[in-house]
Amino acid sequence: MPSAETTRASDHEPEQVRPTRDDEVAAGGSELIGGPIGLRALTGTSWWTPVRVVALVMIGMFALGMVQKMPCYDGGWFFGAGSQYTHACYSDIPHLYQGRGFADGLVPYFDKIPGDMEYLEYPVLTGVFMEVAAWLTPGGGSIQRQEQIYWMVNAGMLMVCAAVIAVCTARTHRRRPWDGLMVALAPAFALTATINWDLLAVALLAAAMLMWSRGRVLAFGVLIGLATAAKFYPFLLLGPLFLLCWRAGRWREFGTALLGAVGAWLAVNLPVMYLAPEGWAKFYSFSQERGVDFGSVFLFVSQWLKIAITPETANAWALVMMVVICAALSAVTLLAPRRPRFAQLAFLIVAAFILTNKVYSPQYVLWLVPLAVLARPRWRDFLVWQACEVGYFLGIWMYLAYTTSGDAHKGLPTDGYQVAIAVHLLGTLYLCALVVRDIFRPERDVVRRTGEDDPSGGILDGAEDVFVLGPAAHPARHAAHFDEVPHADAVPHGGWHDNPAPGDRSL
Repeated sequence: MPSAETTRASDHEPEQVRPTRDDEVAAGGSELIGGPIGLRALTGTSWWTPVRVVALVMIGMFALGMVQKMPCYDGGWFFGAGSQYTHACYSDIPHLYQGRGFADGLVPYFDKIPGDMEYLEYPVLTGVFMEVAAWLTPGGGSIQRQEQIYWMVNAGMLMVCAAVIAVCTARTHRRRPWDGLMVALAPAFALTATINWDLLAVALLAAAMLMWSRGRVLAFGVLIGLATAAKFYPFLLLGPLFLLCWRAGRWREFGTALLGAVGAWLAVNLPVMYLAPEGWAKFYSFSQERGVDFGSVFLFVSQWLKIAITPETANAWALVMMVVICAALSAVTLLAPRRPRFAQLAFLIVAAFILTNKVYSPQYVLWLVPLAVLARPRWRDFLVWQACEVGYFLGIWMYLAYTTSGDAHKGLPTDGYQVAIAVHLLGTLYLCALVVRDIFRPERDVVRRTGEDDPSGGILDGAEDVFVLGPAAHPARHAAHFDEVPHADAVPHGGWHDNPAPGDRSL
């Protein structure tokens, strides 16, 4: 018998899922590096662990995304508005260095900004991120040089966020670390990573998902609160979590997560809220007053029907649609034959917010990438969705090139841009439909196929149901109960493993 000193850590861990064996697209792509992993391959014996590989690939792809912005870095951001669109290398970061008062040393939320905006229109933690980057930007030289350095400083800080996202996603599902490569290699991720500061919130949310998967409920809540202090959308995950904890009877854990989230959010926001209430409120008032903007279903309808949609009308319809979708997700959660995985509902609620919002900036795809990987880690469907998002990324910039080119009409006209919006909407709906199908047909779920219940579910993984509705309530009392007979290698505590239907290769 081996001693504790000589036993590798991997001997005590479940066998890793190897995508090149289970996923046709991953197997085909692996031919570029020698083909799928062999049956006798030794794992866990090299420095090149999956997490380290994922982190390095992410850094490499992020660097390629920076290279893609070079035509703007050398002139497109400063000379001629159309150039940054025709080269698809636009970024808010250099423009807002001077436009939001950082070049003049103004303090966000406390000092008024010359112009129409008056105060910084970003949540507090994002404002802190922007301010720290401004402190690290030297003040000498021309304003163009300062803006270039400001973008480089921000890009360096955002690269750290990107690495955190990839690593956290790779570690959330213990048996599926290679799924992190889907995040690292996502083309839309690389293209949009340095457009704005969204990666800060995405990184905090990815870390929160990792903490929840490890059963660290309070840490999850704190990170959700911090993520919401950086961007509005992360708090939405508390809704699905409430439903899952309701079905599993885990009220204490949900209360701990909620208190952690509220406490962390207040810790960041209260000082600014008290000392600079008008500046603090700008983000929320701007979000309400903002008109129908690029990429949204409202703009598509407005352009297609040639009607004007006011901000008030868009706000009302967006709220109604979100309420309807939340009600539908509640029904899905309580009626599903097995309790849905947390990552599945997290993806669906954020996707619903994106689809019903009155604006869709190209970088919003970053919100969904890690959640999509955790919800449905299958390369074919992921790449189909990514192709749609890359299409929209090119479409928005070509449309802006068209609108700024005057009589030259260079770029994509309105009809073409409507197609780009439709592609984005349909691509996201396609992935949502697959996730919903997996919920109602768990045997099609790529993650549960290996015999696990909810590897990112933390305290929900393998937990018994205490409240269910519909057919799921008769006679199932356990989240993992299933009519089919499980394989002998099924996970003991609530795990299962179903045979796919003959000829079914979608798993």
